[in-house]
Amino acid sequence: MNSWHRDAEQTAVCSERCEALNAVHERFHNETSWTQHAPKNAERSGRGLGCGCVCEYHPFTTGANLDAAQGKRVSNNLEKSKECSCPVWLVACRGCTKESVTRPESRLGQHKLAPMSGLIPSKVNVLLIGGGGREHALAVAMRKSSRLGELHITHPGNPGLADLGRAVDVPVSHKEFYRLVQYCDKNAIGLVVIGPEDPLADGYADALAKDGRLVFGPVAAAAKLEADKAFAKDIMRAANIPTAEGRAFTEFQSAKEYLSSRLSMAGRGAQPTPPVIKAAGLAKGKGVIVPANADEAQRALERIMVKKEFGDAGRSVVIEERLEGTEVSVLAIVDGQNILILPPAQDHKRLLDGDKGPNTGGMGVFCPARNIDGTLLAKVEREVLVPVIDALRREDIAFRGVLYAGIMLTPAGPKVLEFNCRFGDPECQAILPRLESDALELLYAAAAGKLDKIDIRWNNDATCCIVLASEGYPEKPVNGQTITGLADAAKVPGVTIYHAGTMREPNGVIKTNGGRVLNVVARGTIAEVARERAYEAVSRIKFAGMQYRTDIG
Repeated sequence: MNSWHRDAEQTAVCSERCEALNAVHERFHNETSWTQHAPKNAERSGRGLGCGCVCEYHPFTTGANLDAAQGKRVSNNLEKSKECSCPVWLVACRGCTKESVTRPESRLGQHKLAPMSGLIPSKVNVLLIGGGGREHALAVAMRKSSRLGELHITHPGNPGLADLGRAVDVPVSHKEFYRLVQYCDKNAIGLVVIGPEDPLADGYADALAKDGRLVFGPVAAAAKLEADKAFAKDIMRAANIPTAEGRAFTEFQSAKEYLSSRLSMAGRGAQPTPPVIKAAGLAKGKGVIVPANADEAQRALERIMVKKEFGDAGRSVVIEERLEGTEVSVLAIVDGQNILILPPAQDHKRLLDGDKGPNTGGMGVFCPARNIDGTLLAKVEREVLVPVIDALRREDIAFRGVLYAGIMLTPAGPKVLEFNCRFGDPECQAILPRLESDALELLYAAAAGKLDKIDIRWNNDATCCIVLASEGYPEKPVNGQTITGLADAAKVPGVTIYHAGTMREPNGVIKTNGGRVLNVVARGTIAEVARERAYEAVSRIKFAGMQYRTDIG
């Protein structure tokens, strides 16, 4: 851990900020003794918590986001938490006390602040880059905002998006960035929202950002966390982030020899199962192979490095230990300084019921996840999210956008499977329907570095998302199948249908046009209601070869 400051002058600044935080806390508890909610051994005084100790804050949690006047949520190195009903997080000096006050899970990410007066224009023209179910969900959420001017979309071939926005009339290619820049200038685009991982890795955020135009999505250097698994492993090692042991290889023979040595250890009982084989680059969520035996492990390596089934994504591979436990997705919106953790969701990556079959981009998700509570979420924040953002800042890389940590909850604690640098798909489709406050305001504030200035509210509903996939997915999806029953399915209470891989014929008929075709999302007061509604809607949709899991939620 890096100490924020060590000398006397900075200690005085620390004390002032601690005192300010105490004042914020007391403001929200003016009917209750402050000491009833304060960390043990802490005394309210002119020296912050009264101990005169040296605080250790990560650099990105210092400065304006400790401003008590805003009463904002602060992410920090918490040691141990206890629940408090205060709508802010009170931060104790690390080293003098072992407890800090945090909000319970039910209040996670909710601020009780005044609206963003003057921070966001009354009307904002938005360019949305991407054409899948995630982007359809983002478009639906932003269309609800009274601040939205005109929504511009890059993928009008998606019928859901075509109904919500104006199609961009220039090429959308990293080889012709200047065309898209000119389009944004001409149409007074104030915010660019980048959905998929490829444009982020290609540097769209770098190219499109300018004075007067913000971009929601990390720059290419930050997007390497997802685009290069070997880079991500190096960052995690440097930041001491818990993750699976693994090694990266660029040469097939070296990778083969290492894999053989791992498999021989397994044969002696040192490792009971083969390691996981990962294409290090971007592979649309399908570059992770979890072999069932030694032969499958060898074939996986050949598929990636020799047959090049995943293209350039397989130029490097990561061979890592297999983690046992349950998987959970933890997504956070980051504005360069502040972290806002979103409601946790649980994804289902395998194609078939019972977590069998090949890995996919995701076959369904429910939110909130049932296998992670507030204490565990705070541990993920403390040991994973804060350190990785801090590690990037040490490399002069400011992260703005969505940081997605795929976490395995192992007997030894949470460990990182991978990082993504955008909204997960289909996690996004399950999380956004729970957002009660203005989605456009949230995205704009994150891009502006002002997450601490806005009012964020979530409803208490549960959501369930079922992915309908084409025949042959994930290897060779069959396209062009006529889809029926969409209007009937949309009539189920609480149901929204997002288009992921569809197309509209000139006669208005909707057909399949991708591996994952539709996302059927339902809200309910409890998880069982959401699940029942989602599957009721699914039963009304038909297309030849339709695949879906029956055990989501």
